[in-house]
Amino acid sequence: MTDTNEFLHRRALVVRGGWDGHQPVEATNLFVPFLEANFGEVRVEDSTAVYADTDYLDGVDLIVQSVTMSTIEKEEFAGLQDAVIKGTGFGGWHGGIADSFRNNSDYLHMVGGQFATHPGNAPDQRIGEQSDNYVPYTVNLTAAAADHPITQGLTDFDLVSEQYWVLHDDYNDVLATTTQKVRPWDPFHREVTSPAIWTRQWGEGRIFVTTPGHHVDILENDDVRTIIERGLLWAAR
Repeated sequence: MTDTNEFLHRRALVVRGGWDGHQPVEATNLFVPFLEANFGEVRVEDSTAVYADTDYLDGVDLIVQSVTMSTIEKEEFAGLQDAVIKGTGFGGWHGGIADSFRNNSDYLHMVGGQFATHPGNAPDQRIGEQSDNYVPYTVNLTAAAADHPITQGLTDFDLVSEQYWVLHDDYNDVLATTTQKVRPWDPFHREVTSPAIWTRQWGEGRIFVTTPGHHVDILENDDVRTIIERGLLWAAR
């Protein structure tokens, strides 16, 4: 009975929007049934305005965000950060969490990683579409991943998609990395390794980020989907 009561009183909030190229509606819809199976209430909002409703956020156990770029108002970020500090979990994938609100450096500080670029294919192979940036790459799990509930039992895996180069700090607990190779047309001269999956403790709240997830087809990859589902549950209060 206790477990049932806890389930019925758990709340998840999905906030989506920003650049349509990351399919924020289709991508979050993919995970709504999973959230409904694990939370008593799931609310979906197409605006960050809900972050300013601090009374509501006080009762939210998990925020799933898919808002690429866009902007956030001062009072909205204040509400979001306050909720996380008090214990609300915060999680997401790709640009929906790692390339949000470029107008707010405090958001970057809280999340711990900011998309910088995704080096693409050779210039003579580009056609002016998103696919110009789809490259084969490997997600390499770290030693810490072996015993972590998000990644336990998983191994390195390969994708063909956008490979995020992330600006980050060492407060992150990194569960997986990916390494940018140097190609003849690149302006950088040595390999660069970026976190691909990380967690972060912010006040009483847990933050979960994974950079794979450009389109629904990547989110449907067994490894990516497993990591996201586990990551969201881990982050939840």
